[in-house]
Amino acid sequence: MENKLTYRQEGDFLLPEIEAEAPPVLGKYGRMRERYLREERPVLYNRLLLSGKLWPHLKEIEQTANQRLEQIMPELQKSMGLTEQLKAQDPMKWVGLMNNAKAKAEETILGELIYS
Repeated sequence: MENKLTYRQEGDFLLPEIEAEAPPVLGKYGRMRERYLREERPVLYNRLLLSGKLWPHLKEIEQTANQRLEQIMPELQKSMGLTEQLKAQDPMKWVGLMNNAKAKAEETILGELIYS
């Protein structure tokens, strides 16, 4: 099946009737990677954008970062003593330690995937 390009008249000009694909919805890590590339690595950002590889790259980063977070969190919880018993005994301490564990995991992810 062949796509035919059609045009519409706008004043003295013929404009092609084309639709651009909407970029995919990115999560936190994909947006962070995009901003890093755009601001700190503009040549790489433009190369990926012009080759059509930017959005697949960002989706892959998002997926990998989320998988890595799911992998790291149980290890950190175990090493920090975050148990259900602690959660029942001292919920505020448990929340504080859990936030600390997530911050450590995200710091690792940012170094490994986002800012590299």
